Amino acid sequence: MSWRDLDEGDVRVRPSRKGSRPRTKDRPAHADALTAMVIGVDRGRYTCLLAKGALGRKEPERVVTAMKARDIGRTRVVVGDDVALVGDLSGGPDALARIVRIEERRSVLRRTADDTDPYERIIVANADQLVIVTALADPEPRPRMVDRCLVAAYDADLVPLLALTKADLVDPADFLASYTPLEVDHVVTARKDGEITGLDALREKLAGKVSVLVGHSGVGKSTLVNALVPGALRSTGVVNVTTGRGRHTSTNAVALRLPDDDGWVIDTPGIRSFGLAHIDVDRIIDHFPDLAPGTEGCPRGCSHDEEECALDAWVAEGHAGPAGPSRLESLRRLLGSRSGGDEH
Repeated sequence: MSWRDLDEGDVRVRPSRKGSRPRTKDRPAHADALTAMVIGVDRGRYTCLLAKGALGRKEPERVVTAMKARDIGRTRVVVGDDVALVGDLSGGPDALARIVRIEERRSVLRRTADDTDPYERIIVANADQLVIVTALADPEPRPRMVDRCLVAAYDADLVPLLALTKADLVDPADFLASYTPLEVDHVVTARKDGEITGLDALREKLAGKVSVLVGHSGVGKSTLVNALVPGALRSTGVVNVTTGRGRHTSTNAVALRLPDDDGWVIDTPGIRSFGLAHIDVDRIIDHFPDLAPGTEGCPRGCSHDEEECALDAWVAEGHAGPAGPSRLESLRRLLGSRSGGDEH
């Protein structure tokens, strides 16, 4: 018989005596997966670092490229994550492992595009401190951005550290006075004879910790990273003389190990805004520790921007220090923007 004479009636089916096999929803446990740290993310590929001895007592640490397995779904993997890897862990140029699990995160630093954006973005995971890099000039410092970063740090249980650059152009005393009541730690760097001063003090603050550096473009963040980590080769740029803003030079976050295995720095792309839509409005005042005690005299449901608000008297009496008025203004602008107003 020719195949041209066949039809569906000629198909022979041999049914299984046990019936069809039902699909299972049970996922493999991947008990043999090895844990690695994500140190870079680029277009769906994750650069992961396997610790020394992970593949055997005498095996050195190894850099492995991986992709997300279907087990993870849409969960985002970020720099700093500890992940479980299976598959090809040889680390060769054509090797590709799979990330099958994200281990529990110790901390998460988040932001949103603006204060009305419902979608939060995880910047990094498992950091210990947030280094807020701010230039004292060229470009001009942005205290509102610093306040936002401080709120994000407190909310994520990260220790904040102010890193002030370009102190050779402007004395940092006036800027630091605004943050004296908060007792926020700080370091000051400057350029002198082509060298960066203040790096030793910064290294002390970073030692033994995972530190994420955040700041808007042009403040010298990547310059600091290149000085701290020889061979980092992070791109640096200049400030636009017309707009006073820096150009985005770092395009992706990356974790870099400090010399002598003394901690990590995570360099992030320069940001133009730091939205706090993911933080409950009622909690924001708690992250202004110099002002929070003054709300005890506020009426119930106080918006902290009305005539009956007790903060005005608290600040006027000097309880929040010399920077109290500017800090109160910053709080009210931030609360206004979170409720859909204009922060100016």
